[in-house]
Formats: sequence, C-alpha cells, structure tokens
Amino acid sequence: MKQFQASSPNVQVNGETVYAIIDGMSAFRNKALKILADNSIVDPKPGMWFKQQDWLNAFKTISEQIGALTLNTIGQKIPENAVFPPQIDEIHTALGAINQAYHMNHRNGLIGDYTYQKSGEKSGKMVCTNPYPDDFDKGIITAMGRRFLPKGSYTINVMIDKTQPERSKGADSTTFLINW
Repeated sequence: MKQFQASSPNVQVNGETVYAIIDGMSAFRNKALKILADNSIVDPKPGMWFKQQDWLNAFKTISEQIGALTLNTIGQKIPENAVFPPQIDEIHTALGAINQAYHMNHRNGLIGDYTYQKSGEKSGKMVCTNPYPDDFDKGIITAMGRRFLPKGSYTINVMIDKTQPERSKGADSTTFLINW
C-alpha cells in the first residue's frame, strides 16, 4: 500500500488509536489537536471512529512539518492507546499480535497487514504492508519489543532492511529487521 493513502474512503480508525497522536506529541498537545482538527478529527475519544484518510493526512502533515522522530514517538504510543489482544506473554507473540491489534482498531475495508516472522531465538522480521509512514511503524515495533523483552536482553534494534523495497521510496511495503 502506498504511504499516506487509504485503500478506500470507507476505512475507519478508532478514537483510541487516533489518540496516540495527542499522546505522542504531549509536549505540543495544542499543535497535535490543531493538526487533527485541520484534518476533520475533533476531540477523539474511545469508541469514536474517524476516516483513516483524515488520520493519514494528519500523519503527512506531521511528517512534513515536524519530522520522523515525532512519527516514531507516536508509533511508540500505539501499544499504550490502541486495543491489543489479551494473553500476550513473550516477544515473538507480541510482535505477531501487532497485526491482530491493527485489524481490531480499523474497520470497513482493506487496510494491509503487519506480517511478523521469527528468524531466530532473538530475531525476526516484520513486513509492513499498510499506508502508515515507516517511522511510525518502527515506533510500534520498538515499543512492543521493549514491553516484552526477555530476561537477559536489554535493548531492541529495529532497522529497515535496505535490501528490500520501502514505502518511503514508493513501494507497497517496508521490511524491518528486529533483534534483541
């Protein structure tokens, strides 16, 4: 899927997920609220639904006006704000659950996927085929990995696989290599 382009005007994202922009930009809350309002998202709350394209337009504004670090920070807030499946107890399960959570927080159309594959005891890869920016997805992956780091692991590394296509360069997916 192309970055910042919903597959259909009918696709929606829930208020819990949208709130991650406000949470991720907490020091600039008024700026976050203005960016959302400028894109037809006013006062997001749990249980509300918004057009995914409006949310993607807000991401595009953040990308152009503020930058990659903020997109990453917003992504790291997703596991705290969005709905996730219960009974996640280890890192590989957690990374695999990102896709299930993604689908729980969107509705009304094709939205793409987060496809996780374990590649070793302390590694895996995630193929992100969705319209969100790479830095945002990297933040989600990093936060989920940190939350479920196993004993004896102290950090998680999430890097774009430069041997694969990237959405930021016009491709339909981006692959991340993950190790801890």
